[in-house]
Amino acid sequence: MKPTDFSKLLTDFLARYMPGELGVSIHTIASYKDTFVLLLIYFRDKVGITADRLLLKDVSKERLVDFLEWVETERNCCPATRNVRLAALHSFFRYVQYQQPENLLEWHKILSIPAKKTERPTINYLSLEGIRCLLAQPDQFTSTGRRDLALLSLLYDTGARVQEIIDLTPSMVRLEEPCTIKLIGKGSKARIVPLMTPQVGLLKQYMTERKQLERYANQYPLFHNTRREKLTRAGVNYILAKYAQQARGIHGAMIPEKISCHSLRHSKAMHLLQAGVNLVYIRDILGHTSVKATEIYARADSRQKREAIERAYEQVTPEKTPPWLENGTLLNWLKTFQR
Repeated sequence: MKPTDFSKLLTDFLARYMPGELGVSIHTIASYKDTFVLLLIYFRDKVGITADRLLLKDVSKERLVDFLEWVETERNCCPATRNVRLAALHSFFRYVQYQQPENLLEWHKILSIPAKKTERPTINYLSLEGIRCLLAQPDQFTSTGRRDLALLSLLYDTGARVQEIIDLTPSMVRLEEPCTIKLIGKGSKARIVPLMTPQVGLLKQYMTERKQLERYANQYPLFHNTRREKLTRAGVNYILAKYAQQARGIHGAMIPEKISCHSLRHSKAMHLLQAGVNLVYIRDILGHTSVKATEIYARADSRQKREAIERAYEQVTPEKTPPWLENGTLLNWLKTFQR
């Protein structure tokens, strides 16, 4: 069967253009692939066009709007997920408009589909006491406990995304002065984050025990399971949830009910901000492309807001208390006054 124009362009987009010309990460490509798998399912089940017969002319703005509604209503996805699917479609049709400029008007209609407004989520982070309580839970008398302590403390100390920690290898850790770690973030962008002395001690102990300081282990996963396989995102979240539940049983108020690996990243950013670290340095540590993304922590930090207001506060209300307030009620004051 002859390939359709849609199948050819989609294959080139995912297999050649995204990794080759855009240089995006495998995780972004996987997310985009999931979007187009859903799109093919939608056309098969709702429009009656199978994947091997789908043409570009079948993919109109109206059908894509209906597809996005289907994602929300029938697949019970939130508006944020809908926007992720729309971003993948926009990226594809920005590519298509240069491959088939004769249908530019239709592609521009698709590109004009707006993202849905979503509620800005509150930043979920732990206090310093909460972090200490969490990191006190792994049992350091066991090999697994020592691994979990090294993992969670590194996740917090570096402010890393969970995928950045999962992708670490021993070769990306420098244990000689100045001690640093190399993290590969979104878009395969690398950044170097300093390591503090206590964290270096934990990592050195962990890597020595696992024989990861040997040259042959340079490209092995830094954190792995019992089968020496790289941990998954679900696996790291499971480890965090286990210790969060234990810590909640001891100091419930310190550990929020909803906690994720990203909560540790938020916690590190908030603690750096509260310590007076410049937003530009926090941006570089977190791997944000713009300081605007880092400003959310300044907006969320109620403690700094209160301290700023207290520094600028001037007493403007009357200092003298009305005499009837000092006697409890106006009626009591009147009785006293009559005497």
